Amino acid sequence: MRALKIAATGMLAQQMRVETISNNLANMNTTAYNARKAEFADLHYQQMARPGTINAADGTVLPTGVQLGLGVRPAAVSMMVEQGALAQTGGELDLAVEGSGYLEVTLPSGQSAYTRDGGLKMTGDGQVVTSDGYVVVPDLTIPNDALRVTINADGEVYAYFNNQIEPELLGQFTLANFTNQKGLQAIGSNLYLETEASGPATVSVPGEDGLGSLRQGYLENSSVDAVREITELIEAQRGYELNSKVISAADQMLAATTQVR
Repeated sequence: MRALKIAATGMLAQQMRVETISNNLANMNTTAYNARKAEFADLHYQQMARPGTINAADGTVLPTGVQLGLGVRPAAVSMMVEQGALAQTGGELDLAVEGSGYLEVTLPSGQSAYTRDGGLKMTGDGQVVTSDGYVVVPDLTIPNDALRVTINADGEVYAYFNNQIEPELLGQFTLANFTNQKGLQAIGSNLYLETEASGPATVSVPGEDGLGSLRQGYLENSSVDAVREITELIEAQRGYELNSKVISAADQMLAATTQVR
């Protein structure tokens, strides 16, 4: 009775789909979060009669054959790379990436990580860091006596001081891009790591080499579409129920078999 195992793989697949949707909905207010989508592929087929097999002495072949599928398996949970809506915050160190690109940060281990969460903060020494305290690349320090800071679309950081008409250039933010953004490894805290699948990071200033620009005083919202996710959730729930009915039907058929006298 293959139906039992086949339906079990279907239930597991729909369960994984629900878990993916649940994570999307949980992060619908996470800054710069990109929704994920579960993708599936059919399992191996048992070849009862292969297509093209010679079926008669005159050379007649089977046009389709008999191929019995053995269920479904997870193929990928891929990131849907979409630009989230920009929300105005007015924060001096709030940056939204409008277009392609990631801010680079340095982890405590010295490894580089990448994020689109531009809710930056400042330490007591004036160093620009992420909400988790990771240093943003390039390392920028804002003087304590700076009245205000402006960041233009090209990532240039200017500080204004008393008794000084012209602002002082403190540095310039850079952005990193990847050939395959879906190949990045998510590690939580809105951070990603470079992998062989993503390709090496291409670092340049905003607005060049296909990179987006920076928008000061804005943050990128999550790209999760709640209506789409709820629709997917209903479909996954119905799929789970249908597979469970197949198991019930197979169980009844096995029960009938054991009762034959």
